[in-house]
Amino acid sequence: MQFKLTEEHEMIRKMVRDFAQNEVAPTAAERDEEERFDREIFDKMAELGLTGIPWPEEYGGIGSDYLAYCIAIEELSRVCASTGVTLSAHTSLAGWPIYKFGTEEQKQKYLRPMAQGEKIGAYGLTEPSSGSDAGGMRTTAKLVGDEYVISGSKIFITNGGIADTYVVFALTDPESKQKGTSAFIIEKDFPGFSVGKKRRSLESVHHRLRKSSLMSAVFLRKISLEKKEKALKSR
Repeated sequence: MQFKLTEEHEMIRKMVRDFAQNEVAPTAAERDEEERFDREIFDKMAELGLTGIPWPEEYGGIGSDYLAYCIAIEELSRVCASTGVTLSAHTSLAGWPIYKFGTEEQKQKYLRPMAQGEKIGAYGLTEPSSGSDAGGMRTTAKLVGDEYVISGSKIFITNGGIADTYVVFALTDPESKQKGTSAFIIEKDFPGFSVGKKRRSLESVHHRLRKSSLMSAVFLRKISLEKKEKALKSR
């Protein structure tokens, strides 16, 4: 069995390592201290194709694989955990549900601009009272005619406040708990959507506390979504 990386993977590792050392590392501590997201760095990652590594070219990605994506996250996180988490939440938490369960129209409308780095993605599951227990969440999505009306709140949303597209979970059948949970695509400009204050996430590095990714709470006040357009389908 061959455990060496392929030539393509080695090339990606070198490219991302050089980028991380030259573009990300110099301002990492400063951005952490100032709790500042640098969109210019994200845009440069997009130019390199890092915002759509595992997605097919037809959806704006570079058509590589998950190993290449993991290598990129690893190299970015070596110098700045915040940058690594920003990209992983954008790709895995927000992008993957749309790629896996979205319709062709949803992939073209939402996944493509995310993969190309034109828009940033986020994911909303965690709530103040239930944590990340999907069965205990209180956010609901009630079907009224041809629309879902979503009400609730989420906390600890990585990329919250900077994201354009949110994949948000809500109960469509509260009696079924986890099995009655659905995911919805919500755009930041939808009426009823708002973002709370930033919160710091901490990680321990060699017995020292280091600031990591910034998170926010999001509030969903009777957001109306067309049933066919925004709900992600399970397969």
